[in-house]
Amino acid sequence: MGLSALGTYMATTAQPLETLSTRAWIAWSAVLSGLVLLLYAPVLEHMVQQWSSDPDYSHGFLIPLFSGLVLYRERKRWLRGEIHFSNLGLLVMAGAVALFFLGSLGAELFITRFSMLVLLAGMILFLAGWKVLRAVAFPVAYLTLMIPLPAILYNQMTFPLQLIASRLAAFWLELVQVPVLRDGNVLRLSNYSLEVVEACSGIRSLLSLVSLAIAYGYLMEPRRWVRYMLVMLMVPSAIVSNAIRIMGAGVMARRFGPNGAENFLHMFSGWVIFVAALILMFACHWILRHIGKERAAPILSQLGPSVPGQRGPLT
Repeated sequence: MGLSALGTYMATTAQPLETLSTRAWIAWSAVLSGLVLLLYAPVLEHMVQQWSSDPDYSHGFLIPLFSGLVLYRERKRWLRGEIHFSNLGLLVMAGAVALFFLGSLGAELFITRFSMLVLLAGMILFLAGWKVLRAVAFPVAYLTLMIPLPAILYNQMTFPLQLIASRLAAFWLELVQVPVLRDGNVLRLSNYSLEVVEACSGIRSLLSLVSLAIAYGYLMEPRRWVRYMLVMLMVPSAIVSNAIRIMGAGVMARRFGPNGAENFLHMFSGWVIFVAALILMFACHWILRHIGKERAAPILSQLGPSVPGQRGPLT
């Protein structure tokens, strides 16, 4: 069955995806999936290698797993969505392929990798239509977090983070009576010079915490404004926790010398600070949930007793 026959069939027959078993739909899905894997095999391989070698993006392994979990968890929603063949999906797919070749010619990895997600969205639109695409929009969009940032954006983020972390660490070191002189992103102690390099900028914990906050908010909180607040709060949480980590290294250098600072900075403090940031995220969620309840209480009191059979507000 050709493309025109498939289009005619899909245009005249709307049925849930879970009941659709036509050979044409299955054949087109298999052909397009095979072409995507063939085209993007080198891209996927290089990206997985970067996840393995670059600690800043080691969380990339978990992003596809979470997207798959969401798809499975909400399978009834998208499997029962009506299928409507959409020719617009072909235009989206063509644009994705153009992005792929543009990124390849310009040696821009982010564009090449991002085109894969655009192509995936175009395939869903072409084979299933807008309703199914909207049903799977979040897990597909969440895959963007597995793509490493462009180098120009990464460099623009790390240097300000280095300066902020060094300023906060110097301020707190002075509070605990540790003499320090800050020279840009270098903290000069009496017996050690602590340089806040890119690896100590906090970008690693920032990327991981933002990805985790988005996933946690989606699973645990139905209100969108609370989800957005959790994600935004992870930015100052990552900055403050990283500054505390650097301050701890300065204290260890003051008392135990350079070896104490390096051991603290690279072997122990990273995990402790990350766990502390997670606890802070849970605490922020608890506070935001209670703020929401307090805001809803006066409204509910004005509405009076609930009518049997009506659904109460989400809390």
